Amino acid sequence: MTSDRETNTQPPTSIKEDDAQKQDEAASNSEAPKTARKAPLKSGETARTHADLLIGGGLAAVYVGWLLATARSLGFSRDEGFYFTAAYEYKRWFALLFASPAKALDRANIDGIWSNNHEHPALMKSLFALSHTLFYEKWKVFADESTAFRFPGMLMMGLAIFVTYTFAAKAYSRRAGIVAAIALGLMPRVFYHAHLACFDVPIMAMWVTCIYVYWRAEREGGLSWALAAGLVYGLTLETKHNAWMLPAVFLPHALAVHGQAMSRAASRSSRIPIPTSLMAMATIGPGVFLLLWPWLWNDTLPRFQEYVNFHVHHEYYNIEFLGQTYFGPPSPRAYLPVMIAATVPTATLVLVLVGAADRGRALVRSGFSALSVAGGVFARPFAWVSSWPKSDRVQTDLLLFLAIGVALGPFLLPRTPIFGGTKHWITAYPLLAIVAGRGFDVVSTAVETLTAKYVKLDAVTLVALRIALVVLTFGGALATTVHSHPFGLSAYVPFAGGTAGGADLGLNRQFWGFTTQSLGPWLSEYAKPGDTLYFMDTAWSSWVRLIDEKRIPPWLRGVGSPADAELSIVHHEQHMNEVDYNIWTEYHSSTPAYVLTHDGVPIISLYRRTRLAQ
Repeated sequence: MTSDRETNTQPPTSIKEDDAQKQDEAASNSEAPKTARKAPLKSGETARTHADLLIGGGLAAVYVGWLLATARSLGFSRDEGFYFTAAYEYKRWFALLFASPAKALDRANIDGIWSNNHEHPALMKSLFALSHTLFYEKWKVFADESTAFRFPGMLMMGLAIFVTYTFAAKAYSRRAGIVAAIALGLMPRVFYHAHLACFDVPIMAMWVTCIYVYWRAEREGGLSWALAAGLVYGLTLETKHNAWMLPAVFLPHALAVHGQAMSRAASRSSRIPIPTSLMAMATIGPGVFLLLWPWLWNDTLPRFQEYVNFHVHHEYYNIEFLGQTYFGPPSPRAYLPVMIAATVPTATLVLVLVGAADRGRALVRSGFSALSVAGGVFARPFAWVSSWPKSDRVQTDLLLFLAIGVALGPFLLPRTPIFGGTKHWITAYPLLAIVAGRGFDVVSTAVETLTAKYVKLDAVTLVALRIALVVLTFGGALATTVHSHPFGLSAYVPFAGGTAGGADLGLNRQFWGFTTQSLGPWLSEYAKPGDTLYFMDTAWSSWVRLIDEKRIPPWLRGVGSPADAELSIVHHEQHMNEVDYNIWTEYHSSTPAYVLTHDGVPIISLYRRTRLAQ
């Protein structure tokens, strides 16, 4: 089956993709999902694997370094404060575990510690705690406690970059892999979330890693990859609840790939053979999930039900969209596409469309071919899905489209909460970046073919042309991402008019109260020792961390009401307008002492109490 290769036409000067870019469509002749014996790697394959490790690892290391270099300038979100507190508690349990394992396993100690923030699984908070113990207290790698807490999340972003590169490089081309990693890293919202001691970037990283390992299990065969799929799925479950949606990716894909073999086997016996990777995920995955979350070790079923209920019936926080604040369902159906268009660099989205059109066309043709081969669509179970060509490219395309659809699909439903903005579907972004990498392959090959008609492209010129294409494509995304910091949730891409355009459109300006730190320079100059500050939407635990790390003047005292404060701030969100009015009444003035802006858009207004003459 070669119908999905039409975009690989080579230019007349023998321009061709790197050896690692060509992924032959290996046909699978087996009728059942049997475990295959993996052939030994040839020396060329080994060299390419090592090169990919270096490239992917290098991209990841540079990105993590960038995050570390910019972490100090980014304030603490509301949720981070809660996770800091939980990590401090978990640190106590790990210390007890190493000092007295028997006491650590006592129910009173488990429940007393692990009940803290039990709404979410324990993996990342445990890593925050261990990172703080090792990199702040023991080895003193970081000067700030918060950086030690945040470091595991940054490493997860590095993992996302590495896997995105590797997945695209092996599925399409090394060039596609590099572009995919760049596209993912140069999304302003991803850059913002990648700094945080939260779960959004970690679940993004684990989502794409889990899909990649499943893909390798399908592609390579062998028990080791299947077991790895089970382990990684367990870690994904232990990262965030999004992982429970992954069976909606794997089961349809397995049915499409193995459906006919499963149907034939079922017709010969009462047993249906199930791919080993799925078996591993269904058994090892929940085991890892349970093992790594001590809170579930006691009263397991009731507590698991409590966990499920919390997320199924999650409170619907408010969010502004196109000038209207939504305090509950139904959510606007346009929210997801508009926010993607307004926050993901436009060049990346264009490449996604090109790549999706290229691979979607091949996938549709293969689907029609499958229907014609199957003949009687309703004649036997699984007939139509099982006749997909045994093409690695087609099976890969199907997996990517399923993973993107499952990550995005729920946010087109009217009852899905949207209060977290783009972070709720962030799991789709590595897969979209991979599709963008494929789109870049298509565009780059076309440009090279056209250029070769007029210029002789030797190896050096070809490399220079490709680098120039990458720079021209992502230069704007780099500038936008750099400029967005530290106001990542306020920034919108130039297509939407930038930060000012987003405000004019009535898109949400911020949430979580993380921008309070950006008042630091003004407060250092104008706040007086002993002044009290009403810090509004910033969590108390985040405020304490700001004070402890001297990110704002340590002589300030936080209070919970404008009535008790000499200084009061308003984080500008539409539903917070009433706070402005309350402060005006309390302070007898509507004139702020200072307005923090980004590109001229008010982010925070700060008021100083006016003392009336007696």
